[in-house]
Amino acid sequence: MRATVGVVVTGFDQGDLVREAVGSVLRQTRAPDQVVVVDDGSTDVRSLAVLDVLAADGGVQVLRQENAGVSAARNAGLSALGTDLAVVLDGDDRLAETFVERTAALLEEDADVVGASSWLRMHGVAHAIVRPAGGAAVDFLHRNASPATVMLRRDRWRAAGGYDERMRDGFEDWDFFLALLAAGGRIEIVPEPLIEYRTSPTSANVRSMDRRLELYGRLVDRHRPLFEEHLRAVLLAQEAASIARLDAWEQLVLDHPEVPLDDATYGDGGMAAVVRVATARAEAATPPARAVVPVPQD
Repeated sequence: MRATVGVVVTGFDQGDLVREAVGSVLRQTRAPDQVVVVDDGSTDVRSLAVLDVLAADGGVQVLRQENAGVSAARNAGLSALGTDLAVVLDGDDRLAETFVERTAALLEEDADVVGASSWLRMHGVAHAIVRPAGGAAVDFLHRNASPATVMLRRDRWRAAGGYDERMRDGFEDWDFFLALLAAGGRIEIVPEPLIEYRTSPTSANVRSMDRRLELYGRLVDRHRPLFEEHLRAVLLAQEAASIARLDAWEQLVLDHPEVPLDDATYGDGGMAAVVRVATARAEAATPPARAVVPVPQD
């Protein structure tokens, strides 16, 4: 059975970027049945003008609220929809034309899929492809495994309690995914960059990294039963990430022999890495032994 699909675009003082986000929604190869824009208390003149144009257009419903944070804006938009499935999209990002088609198909084909997203294409101050892996609850305990832009089953969003509107400092999407997946199922990822993710040094995502340990600690406290149930898997996944980063550092230092080896971390494999690098450098600096050619005897 073909599901109905809605899209929620949230924004706050983002001017023409919201218009671009909505434009990307309206160009989808599978047209959404409903589009809602939730403005989270914008005050700048350009943003208000863009909202007026969108509201007058007729194909988009515009909701305005006092500034309450992105979680409250997402919940308001999702509540306003009457569809089976829903995409949440930040107002400074854009969707590739096949995002709705590809993600909706995953949810329609497999009842165990409770959410679907895709890889991201970063633009703005940084340009890269980001490849989140998705998965079940255990896969989200050591790191967030899905973009905030995601298609959801609205009944599962409601059953999970929605986005926590008290979380206004970051990680609200990660927190929601843990609540969503605690009841089972998985988030599937389309292995193509169908999200155009805008990067800026002042973005909320970048700012939240300054408080990453604190915010992650909150997630552990809020979802303690889930972390305790999968403690071994969480610790092994964290160690695997640490090993991968140390391997990347080791290769970088090997490629740049001018970097001094006068400091080493302890207890995480750092000393062994320095020994390997120093050994490789010494071997590279030692000229190969010259072969001794015997002198023929008369």
